[in-house]
Amino acid sequence: MIDHMTASPGRPRLLRELNDRAALELLASSGALTRSQVSEMTGLSKVTANHVLARLEERGLVVKVGAQEGGPGPNAALYGLNPASGQVIAIEVYPDTTAAVLADITGRVLAETTAPTDATVEPAEAVHAIVAHLVRAARTDMAQVQACVIALPAVIEPATSRIRFCYEMPAWDGDAIEEIRRNVPLPVTIDNDVNLAAMAERALGVAKDARDFVLVWIGRGPGSAFMVGDQLLRGTAGAAGELGAMPVPGSDLGSGGFDRGRYEVAAAFQALVGAPAVQELAERHQTAAETAAKSVAAAVRSAAVDFLDELAWRIALGVASICTVLDPELVVLGSHVGFAGGDEIAGRVQRAVAGMCLARPRVTASTIPDRPVVRGALLIAVAQARERVFFGEP
Repeated sequence: MIDHMTASPGRPRLLRELNDRAALELLASSGALTRSQVSEMTGLSKVTANHVLARLEERGLVVKVGAQEGGPGPNAALYGLNPASGQVIAIEVYPDTTAAVLADITGRVLAETTAPTDATVEPAEAVHAIVAHLVRAARTDMAQVQACVIALPAVIEPATSRIRFCYEMPAWDGDAIEEIRRNVPLPVTIDNDVNLAAMAERALGVAKDARDFVLVWIGRGPGSAFMVGDQLLRGTAGAAGELGAMPVPGSDLGSGGFDRGRYEVAAAFQALVGAPAVQELAERHQTAAETAAKSVAAAVRSAAVDFLDELAWRIALGVASICTVLDPELVVLGSHVGFAGGDEIAGRVQRAVAGMCLARPRVTASTIPDRPVVRGALLIAVAQARERVFFGEP
């Protein structure tokens, strides 16, 4: 039996918190709404919805952002998240360039920058400089930034955030995240670049409606990410999806490996579809351009069938290996190479995979042409900031 004398004092507060969360999550996902719309879409009574919005407005989490026109009677006020309630930073670090954006808690970008990566600068110093630059550019204060997410081409242990291997950037190996947290006065998290691109693909791209999907990343080093619903498969050591080191038929296990001090890993699939391999293939078929992605785009424009067929077959070797184990509904070809190949490469990969294994995934190219990794990092940073600002989560 429930002791109502003991349980009831806490119940109104719990109900208020649940109602506030429901309204904030709705405004975060749907944008500006009227009181009536908040009532209808949350299932709260109109009176309760009015109290909730008034309470959130008093806390500075919600503001009136306009009015809904066109209906009978006075225009209804529209309520939305208060952009001034918090800001976030997303950073993408690669061996050649570093890109970063600062946005408000609604996801609206306030400042951005792209610069060459200076390998001589320690990670903590580099991150601090980027953050300071963005804060100055946005004319804001570092205290306003509630979350910072850094994307790296790295193997990152999920439990500790320790970086076990960072491709072509050994300065980041080990406990770089701890040094960054000591030197940058922000809540900082770090994640694998392809994992974050998969988050963007799930929220903004062709994988929005898929039950599960694999993102295959054909870039400087190939990688992948697998999502079931909204859950990302990371693996015990954070090495899930590291396709570069996957042995596949038709490749030499002794070639194209990683050699970074204590890391010596055969990179069989890397030797077939990494950016240097794509360029070498393009040169052989006389379709080479400045980069691997531009070479693929040139091959598509010129209908270089032999090049496209061989590249698709190489990619299909890796995709078929994944699909034999995971059997996903959808495979998305990401990165600049995947986007440049479009339907021409995706269709060829789909047909080749069907001849290599029992799985029959739909294969399509990514539809996110611009900075999918940064977009994914921004999505995670905004989600983290909202939890801290709206609900007091650490």
